[in-house]
Amino acid sequence: MDPRALWTMSYGMYLVTARAGSRANGQIANAVFQVTAEPPRVAIAINKANFTHDLIRDGGWFAFSVLAETVPMEFIGLFGFKSGRDVDKLAQATVREGLHVPLVVDHAVAVTEARVLQAVDAGTHTVFIGEAGAAEVLSAGAPLTYAGYHARNGKAPKNAPTYRGETEPAAPAPAAASTWTCGVCGYTYDPAEGDPAHGIAPGTRFEDLPDDWVCPVCGAPKDAFLSD
Repeated sequence: MDPRALWTMSYGMYLVTARAGSRANGQIANAVFQVTAEPPRVAIAINKANFTHDLIRDGGWFAFSVLAETVPMEFIGLFGFKSGRDVDKLAQATVREGLHVPLVVDHAVAVTEARVLQAVDAGTHTVFIGEAGAAEVLSAGAPLTYAGYHARNGKAPKNAPTYRGETEPAAPAPAAASTWTCGVCGYTYDPAEGDPAHGIAPGTRFEDLPDDWVCPVCGAPKDAFLSD
C-alpha cells in the first residue's frame, strides 16, 4: 500500500476536552468530523494511551474547539505534545464551563459539546460517537486545516492517527554548527547558547543532544526540529 494516498486526505485542527470526576484535560486532535445532520452527531478518534481518552470513556462527554488559523504554534505545542498526566494544561488556557465539560475558548472559531453514544474499538484508537448538544460560534475567523498546520512546519505526535513516522522523507544532513527551529512552536536551538536550564551546555551541537531531549518551550521531540 502506498501511504501517500492517505496523506492526501483533508482534516481540521481541534482541541478536544473532557472531564471525569475532578480530573479534566484537553488535547489536540485532527480526526473530528460530523456523522449525521439530524440528529446532529459527531465522531472523534482518540489514542487509547492518551489521558483524554480515559476521561471521555469514564465521563461520557467530550467537547471540541475548532482552532483558528491564527492559533500560535506554542498553544498547539502545549496541548499536542504535553501530557495532562504531567501538566495541568487547562490552567494555562482560557476555559469556560460547559454543561458537562470545560470548553477552551482561546484561539477558537467555535465550540461544541457532545454526549457519548457509542465507543468503537479501532485498534490503537477509540472512535467516540456523540450527539452534539450545546454549540456556539465564537468568531468569524477561518479555521486551521491540517494542511495549513503542516505548511507551518507542524508535526504529528506519535499517538496521532495520521502520524507518518519514518516514512516521511528525511531532510539532507545540515552543517553541524547550524541552528535548528522547532516545527511546532518556533523555538530556535542555538548551539552557541545551548539549553542550560535543561543541562545542555553552550557549545553543544544539535546532533549531540540526548535522544530524549525535547523542545524547552512546547516539549516537541528532536525529530520535530528543522535545520535553519
